[in-house]
Amino acid sequence: MSDTPSQASTERAHAAGCGCGSHDETGRKAVAVDPETKARNLTRLRRIEGQIRGLQNMVEDDRYCADILTQISSAHEALRSVGRELMRNHLKHCAASAIAAGGAERDAMYDELVDMMYKHSR
Repeated sequence: MSDTPSQASTERAHAAGCGCGSHDETGRKAVAVDPETKARNLTRLRRIEGQIRGLQNMVEDDRYCADILTQISSAHEALRSVGRELMRNHLKHCAASAIAAGGAERDAMYDELVDMMYKHSR
């Protein structure tokens, strides 16, 4: 078993067929992803990528610290927005599927969700 509770629950979820969809050599796949949501998230992530490049330029150009910190806050919020969409999709599809399946799959999903809440509420 793994060293951390999060890794342990992920391993249990994987062993129980966690409801996250298919498993292959690249890892777990989502049960379902709305194409429009996926496109929105990709657009947001590309925008965030540009923000990060802008931050690098600001640091290189010795821009005013408060301005850099403002842009960092903006990038954080943009990432949180993508995270909320991903969590919504996970609950709507992956978690709902595993919970409906019951048994070990359901219990593994409960463990995964609790771990996610604690890990991402920091």
